Amino acid sequence: MITIKNQREIKVMQEGGKILATVLKKVVNAAKPGISTKELDLLAEKLIRQLGGEPAFLGYQSHSEDNPYPASICTSLNEEVVHTIPSANRILKKGDIIGIDAGVRYKGFCTDMARTVGIGRISSEKEKLIQVTRKALSIGIKKVKEGGYTGDIGAAIQKYVAKQGFSVVTQLVGHGIGKNVHEEPRIPNFGEPHTGTELKEGMTIAIEPMVNLGGSEVETAPDGWKIITKDNSVSAHFEHTVAVTKNGCEILTPL
Repeated sequence: MITIKNQREIKVMQEGGKILATVLKKVVNAAKPGISTKELDLLAEKLIRQLGGEPAFLGYQSHSEDNPYPASICTSLNEEVVHTIPSANRILKKGDIIGIDAGVRYKGFCTDMARTVGIGRISSEKEKLIQVTRKALSIGIKKVKEGGYTGDIGAAIQKYVAKQGFSVVTQLVGHGIGKNVHEEPRIPNFGEPHTGTELKEGMTIAIEPMVNLGGSEVETAPDGWKIITKDNSVSAHFEHTVAVTKNGCEILTPL
């Protein structure tokens, strides 16, 4: 079921989104060679709670109720696409890229965002992948408006990414968001224009292109969370939560 938010609810999500953006910026700035992904997770949780929010990912239950997500952020390195659990044993080193995905619950509503950054000096290939994925998100956001379709977003992202020589992940999608982290509708990063769900004013959605240097296929690790590229090629991930308006959209997680 797709929920339409009123102005008061969107304002709450906007406030939560500002908290999330503040936290993610500080966590990204802390992502340096020698730091563990667990340290980044502890920093994120501390900041989220200090600013009046709750970590939306902590304890999140997906396919299995016996395997709740045990951290506040996802810290996916290199060939890891999304949903990697932070660990004290994962130490960032020069040349890595890391996708940091975080969510905040604030006054009963969730926001979700992600950024991928290089650690120290990275290869030109990885740098291009990050830039293309960031721009793909921007291109997708520009397709959001009342009367448009989710397929408009996905088609624009896929066309741009393919033109750059990369591939979008087709086994994972963006999503609606509100009282729950994941709601309807699905927001694919692929598809055809004028297909899918029609966008209406007051819908809130998370657009999140996941782009691979190699093929589009991915697989889930034995922990049930971490998703990696099947060919072990490097992957990048960017995400914003946006609210659909009459003439476009409002980014609720502005950097």
